[in-house]
Amino acid sequence: MSLSIPRKIFIVDDDVMQQEALKDYITRNLPHSVLAFCTGEDCLKHAGEKPDVIILDYYLNSDVKDAANGMEVLESIKKYYPDIHVIMLSSQEHYAVAMKTIQKGADHYIVKDEKAFDAIVSILKDI
Repeated sequence: MSLSIPRKIFIVDDDVMQQEALKDYITRNLPHSVLAFCTGEDCLKHAGEKPDVIILDYYLNSDVKDAANGMEVLESIKKYYPDIHVIMLSSQEHYAVAMKTIQKGADHYIVKDEKAFDAIVSILKDI
């Protein structure tokens, strides 16, 4: 991904403070357009806009009955839009969970910690 070419990035996280902080961090460091969504359903409604990258929360809407979780959204993205890069973002540190997301099509798995935003920007520079 060339830094001189603005790209479209989607952030999907039900934690509004987290999504706003990440959106701000990306836009301060890269010339990309960033849209944020609180639900997987909202993201999928807009996926036809062909974002270059979707940053997706693993525990998306885990406390909302009948809402799509991060893995379900990942599977839908990869089924209908296989060329969109997906970065799975999670507080889950288990290797098996990370491997499961990669097997389902995530391009990267980032643990939510103090280095997560820098890691995401680094990945966005290299995609």
